[in-house]
Amino acid sequence: MPTGVYAYITMDGTGKEAIDFYKNALEAEVSGVQTFGELPENPEFALPVEAKDRILHAQIQVGNTYFMLSDTFPGQPFDTGSQVNVCVTLEDAVKSKNVFDKLKTGGKVLMPLQETHWSPSYGQVQDKFGITWQISTNLKECM
Repeated sequence: MPTGVYAYITMDGTGKEAIDFYKNALEAEVSGVQTFGELPENPEFALPVEAKDRILHAQIQVGNTYFMLSDTFPGQPFDTGSQVNVCVTLEDAVKSKNVFDKLKTGGKVLMPLQETHWSPSYGQVQDKFGITWQISTNLKECM
């Protein structure tokens, strides 16, 4: 069973400004922000300077609900009007794969399920209705 379903907003380099805007407009609380520059260093991939201050992930609370926000990586496509998708968090990788496989039926995989530094199993899929879903398995230490 999923542990949560969240709206996920994608910005194109204006993530910090958007966080401040939503804090003010919605009286929101920011419970976590990470920039691309805070990622563990990867000797096989040098992080471009223009990426370092962009938001990799933020979690924002409004009342009893949360939404998530990030910036695109420099050079990634960005389509105005398609900045909101859905993030589903699950407790284990087997459940994540099951949900991912069901959502990709008739749709297309945007990012295959894979291990990341924040999740043992994370991927993105666009379902047959054109909705983009992020599937993420919680790390045990985060639960």
